[in-house]
Amino acid sequence: MSKTEKNSYRYVEHYPDPTAGAAIEHIEAEAKKKRKAVNSRQKGARYERELAAAFRAQGFDARRGQQYCGANGDADVVGLPGIHVEAKRVEKLNLYDAMAQAKRDARPGEVPAVFHRRNNSETLVTMTMDDWFGLYREWEAGR
Repeated sequence: MSKTEKNSYRYVEHYPDPTAGAAIEHIEAEAKKKRKAVNSRQKGARYERELAAAFRAQGFDARRGQQYCGANGDADVVGLPGIHVEAKRVEKLNLYDAMAQAKRDARPGEVPAVFHRRNNSETLVTMTMDDWFGLYREWEAGR
């Protein structure tokens, strides 16, 4: 007997209304989604702390942004002057949506950059080509 059959049998036994089983299954599915959202938020927060630690290891005074306190528009990780860091720790990332968010949240003069990683992979950084060439020119001029 499958789980659904077992559940519907149990619910029909306790609830004579034939739609009760479906309603309870819907409630259980919504509760599962909520748990998944909490886990996703925690995963994102862990990744932000991981990035901040990596930035500190490179000599930058970095920390998580203030978004956890309710402020909007702050970078996920602060401490790279002139860079707006948008951190994404997901298996399937829509880069264009993530970059749009980074551009929208970046302050004037900040370069929006999306730092992203999926499970068992290294962190990658995505930015616009114009911003990349700007950084490259600065690096080349300083050599």
